[in-house]
Amino acid sequence: MQGQPVHPNPLFNLIPIAIILVVLALRFRRLTRERPLKIEWLWVVPALYIVIAGVTFWNLPPSPTTLAVAFAALLAGAALGWQRGRMMHIKVDPETHEISQKGSVAAMAFIIVLVLIRTGARNAEALGLPGIHFDVMAMTDVLIAFALGMLTMQRVEMFLRARRLLEEARAA
Repeated sequence: MQGQPVHPNPLFNLIPIAIILVVLALRFRRLTRERPLKIEWLWVVPALYIVIAGVTFWNLPPSPTTLAVAFAALLAGAALGWQRGRMMHIKVDPETHEISQKGSVAAMAFIIVLVLIRTGARNAEALGLPGIHFDVMAMTDVLIAFALGMLTMQRVEMFLRARRLLEEARAA
């Protein structure tokens, strides 16, 4: 029995999909609700992610090729993060000057498309696409750089727009 290969139950492949669907359903429910936006706290997530990315790249330095691709992914993530930030609805109460945000369906669809692309890329080799092979560590480095660019620029765009809207509300 020890020498025989183990064939896992194919239903185990559905567990990650089920988890993603539950998370997306919960996020979609919250999408229609306005939430307070504290612009003074928008720097926290990018700062934490910079630390995580820095520690990751410091502990296991990527190859020069992976570093170049990761830099390109950082730039692509920054561009897409800026667009995602623009999709977020930001409103300033004219009387209290309270800032609130509400997610958009477009922003949620954007994330779903990114998850599908990532899943497709991860499973390309398993699907039997010829000539496609991924170095898991390199792919992780690239995705970390992409996420860093996206998270940072999304919050930068939201901060700049919220601050501009707040200044306009105060001037009115």
